[in-house]
Amino acid sequence: MTERHDPSGPDAAAASGSPSAGFIARLAAIPGDRRLRWLVIALWLVAVVATTPFASRLTGLLDNSAASFLPAGADSLTVNELQTRFQTESTITAVVVYQRDEGLTDADLAKIEQDRQGITGQLPQAPIAPTVPSGDGRAALLIVTLPDDEAAINDGVAAIRDVTGSAAAGLDVKVTGPAGFGADLGEVFNGINGRLLISTAIVVALILLITYRSPILWLIPLVVVALADRLALAGVYGLADTLSVPVNGQSVGILPILVFGAGTDYALLLIARYREELRLHERPSVAMAVALRRAGPAILASAGTVVIGLLCLLAADLNSNRSIGPVGAAGIVFAVIAMLTLLPAILTLLGRRVFWPFVPHYGSQATASTGIWGRVASWVDRGPRRVWVGTALVLAIMAATVAGINTNLNQNDQFTGRPDSVLGQELIAESFPAGASSPTTVIANAAAGQAVQAELASLPGVAAVAPNGETDGLVRFAVTLTSLPGTEAAYSSVQEIRDRLATLPGAGALVGGSDAENYDVQQANNRDRLVVIPLVLLAVFIILGILLRSIVAPVLLVATVVLSYLAALGVAGLFFEYVLDFPAMDPGVPLLGFVFLVALGVDYNIFLMSRVFEESGRVGTRLGVMRGLTVTGGVITSAGVVLAATFAVLGVLPLVALAQLGFLVGFGVLLDTLVVRSLLVPALTLELGDRVWWPGPLSRRGSRRHGQDHERDPLTIGEVLPTEHAGHPS
Repeated sequence: MTERHDPSGPDAAAASGSPSAGFIARLAAIPGDRRLRWLVIALWLVAVVATTPFASRLTGLLDNSAASFLPAGADSLTVNELQTRFQTESTITAVVVYQRDEGLTDADLAKIEQDRQGITGQLPQAPIAPTVPSGDGRAALLIVTLPDDEAAINDGVAAIRDVTGSAAAGLDVKVTGPAGFGADLGEVFNGINGRLLISTAIVVALILLITYRSPILWLIPLVVVALADRLALAGVYGLADTLSVPVNGQSVGILPILVFGAGTDYALLLIARYREELRLHERPSVAMAVALRRAGPAILASAGTVVIGLLCLLAADLNSNRSIGPVGAAGIVFAVIAMLTLLPAILTLLGRRVFWPFVPHYGSQATASTGIWGRVASWVDRGPRRVWVGTALVLAIMAATVAGINTNLNQNDQFTGRPDSVLGQELIAESFPAGASSPTTVIANAAAGQAVQAELASLPGVAAVAPNGETDGLVRFAVTLTSLPGTEAAYSSVQEIRDRLATLPGAGALVGGSDAENYDVQQANNRDRLVVIPLVLLAVFIILGILLRSIVAPVLLVATVVLSYLAALGVAGLFFEYVLDFPAMDPGVPLLGFVFLVALGVDYNIFLMSRVFEESGRVGTRLGVMRGLTVTGGVITSAGVVLAATFAVLGVLPLVALAQLGFLVGFGVLLDTLVVRSLLVPALTLELGDRVWWPGPLSRRGSRRHGQDHERDPLTIGEVLPTEHAGHPS
């Protein structure tokens, strides 16, 4: 077999007018120059070694406090800032609850006093209020004031739990309150990056081993993506340190998921195309150069879609959402750079033997047409309307339950388990007003203090009101609600307090505290969905239009991805409610799930449709769809499994929001990969024919000349595969 001339070489790429053509052409020069290959490898190793100290410092910049998640301008955030006028430092309370069903005994009361002394000995700077007994005699509270600092909270609560840990039989002792919940959340995020990194690496390694069935090949993309992850951590440190980009445990925890998931996807696509070209080119360097020129634009478009989609989160009001945007985008940038520079350099140096024992020999015949994806392509081609109508109907049925999803996850239900803070809150609610462990704070003008106090006391959701200091013309009240903290009833009480106090002349009242903070987060999430989702859709549409030089195809692809997202969300809601028995969905999950699924899910449509676009330019839309689906089916499915598995790793953390996000994105990616990209998109494209490329030049060709005849004659193996796979030069 004679090594074929590649019609899509550097000159052709540049002439194509693609925005990425020049960049891809320069990248394609690396595999052919041995010195450049070694230089790229050396530069990556030097960069990783030089930046590792910065990556390790990122943990010190994480801010997991409640204030760091609040939207700018929220009343509860302003209250936090005004608190400093009443005290020298911001504080938070840990509540120790003692409860015995038959009533507290003298020995129990003696233990409470002993614990008070022990806590004072461990935390001499932490004031402890007088013991608060319940009216039924079954419980008592110790309220300890701690500095509102993540380290102080974690250390303080740990010390309190150490002191109060041993109790007589029948006496329940739990540490709860805002500090207790904060410490339990801190335990979740402690070491989150390391745990997720190890779990993700193991999952990706297993999938690569199964995919390649090679003792060597699986290790190369895994090492490359691991190096990209280290550089990404250093890059995020730079963003946080120099540009003050907010970072927290949630965003940094998701970072390795994105880097390993997306990076491995790009590696799979490039290696698959490289394997194809090795059968057609004698020299691996030439095969890699062609693979880069052909797969590179799709990989860049895919990465660009994800990066721009994530950066749309900068328009979010909620700090936790805004943090994920630049952090995730940085991870994707380093992942795609690694896969287009370091991975080709290493693979080219190792040559064909890296694929052992399934080495793609020069001149050998590909067998894709005889596999499952050749049969799928033929089945879709025989009845495209039946396929797209059927799959769209199934997806619509799956999406029908979205309207009934409850996104009001309360504070007590945010953990997959039942830590002390949750159990303690339940004990308090049995003998005290439910909000006793976490009073709502109201700050108002002192001149209107009496009117504010009277108005608060008159509200049905308020159990008690206590003035709590006056300074600088302001007065502060501690308001105990009748509702369990973190519930919809508590949020309704917060809103009612705000509405009623807003009508008092000159009060200038602001409402804060943990319930107000959680309510403000919920409202910000609702606002962010309305702002971010349209921006993401617009960004994805523009990128697809540039890549495919069409309007119809991007509309089709965006619509199918949105339908896929709604179907995944509907199934996820049912799964959480009836299988996992979660009482509700975290309010932030639908937005983050949308960003990840649309930005990442459209990747697979980009991988498919860019190949269909390439083939359609040579043989027409019908054959282009068949060939594109046949050749890309296996690698895109592998990529989808990798991404779904990496997001599923979030389920190892005992936090409902992350478990829900992991399932939603994982299931959504599989749905998009196996149904939308494999059946719905090809069937719709076949139904539309050349019109799918409107108004581009491919839409103006005669349909019969390109195999779009109404009889839909059966296709031979040689017709389904690209011409080079049938043994003919392009």
